[in-house]
Amino acid sequence: MNGKAPLVVVGDALLDRDVTGRAERLAPDAPVPVVDDCGERTRPGGAALAAYLAARDGRDVTLVAGVGDDPASRALRRLLEPWLTLVPLPLTGPLSEKTRVLAQDRPVVRLDRGAGRTREATDAAREAVRSASAVLVSDYGRGTADALRDVLAASPPLVWDPHPRGGPPVPGTRLVTPAEKEAHALAPQDGTARRDLHAAARDAAALVRHWRAAAVAVTLGARGALLSYGEHPLLVPAPATHPGDSCGAGDRFAATAAGLLADGVLVAEAVEGAVAAATGFVAAGGAAAVPSADAEPAPPPHDDDPHALAARVRAAHGTVVAAGGCFDLLHAGHVGLLQAARRLGDCLVVCVNSDESVRRRKGGGRPVNPLADRVRVLRALACVDAVAVFDEDTPERLLGDLRPDVWVKGGDYAAADLPEAALLQEWGGQAVLLPYLDGRSSTALMARAAEGAR
Repeated sequence: MNGKAPLVVVGDALLDRDVTGRAERLAPDAPVPVVDDCGERTRPGGAALAAYLAARDGRDVTLVAGVGDDPASRALRRLLEPWLTLVPLPLTGPLSEKTRVLAQDRPVVRLDRGAGRTREATDAAREAVRSASAVLVSDYGRGTADALRDVLAASPPLVWDPHPRGGPPVPGTRLVTPAEKEAHALAPQDGTARRDLHAAARDAAALVRHWRAAAVAVTLGARGALLSYGEHPLLVPAPATHPGDSCGAGDRFAATAAGLLADGVLVAEAVEGAVAAATGFVAAGGAAAVPSADAEPAPPPHDDDPHALAARVRAAHGTVVAAGGCFDLLHAGHVGLLQAARRLGDCLVVCVNSDESVRRRKGGGRPVNPLADRVRVLRALACVDAVAVFDEDTPERLLGDLRPDVWVKGGDYAAADLPEAALLQEWGGQAVLLPYLDGRSSTALMARAAEGAR
């Protein structure tokens, strides 16, 4: 499964339904909108949505949840069967269903029915949790987490997504992911009613202590997430703000964080990845845009693959821009150059020298920053769409593969110093020089640092 770690999701499954249409008039017998031309679509909800999203990410997923033999349960099974392994627990009644009525993609009303709760754990469920290397608990307060609490306590899960109606996470949980309102409702209160960043930090710290969790990440919607280990919180801002449907974003956040932790990344990196995934989820349309069960998995994003990115932009008749350099100590001159380069076209691929290439060009002691660090810093710039690495002294071979429309170098070069210029002409490309900010250079930075160290 693409080298991704398997994941067991424990929690309360729901069946979600969207009824969508147009509302252009009010009913004659009551001041309520009339929704015309309705279409209906079902999808997994609750823990089932988190598991479904993780499975569509390419993970081997097992879902342990209360699922019966009522019509809603049968519909949910059909949605899940192609994608994951279901370990069902007995329910006390029909599976919970949530139906949203939307007009012009805006919710008008929500209808809930089905009050089934998980009745008890089974031996198969206990074994699935006991043998799991990574567990996400998605607790919607319908009894699944409580039924398996003893097994979960023996091996605390990586992530626990809580709900005010559910019980507390087991002590030792690595990351708990309440939404801002949930954190405020669940945290021991000091009598204040503030709802701001300070309050979120206070609530997160209180919950770390109260739950005896390793960390708490309070999700803040369009503002990102606030990660606390008990003090000095880390704010992870969202990479962009989107006004779309946020339904299901919490499940996207929890599924991504759990998957990344299962893959071995640090908690802060997992939260950063989860914020980016939740932001992209909302931008794509939220829960209403969750792929149907018979849809093929979406191909992985190509932005990390510079060749695929260039091909995609070129196929759309866009302009591919490339810029090159060592970018050893990234400074304001570099940033200004890359921002200007990005404005010349529809994507920017940065071609960066490998460590060996830098040493040959710059001499011993260089690079100061190894390749992995230089690439990570470049990718973090909003103006950079992809990074490509080359081992040669100059990037002719890489440019021959990318075939950019525009090749950019900094203004401290002369036209005669650009051997790439003739190469660009072979496919009608253009090499250009852009000015650096005056007085900015890696060499000058290192000289000032050395002078200050004396």
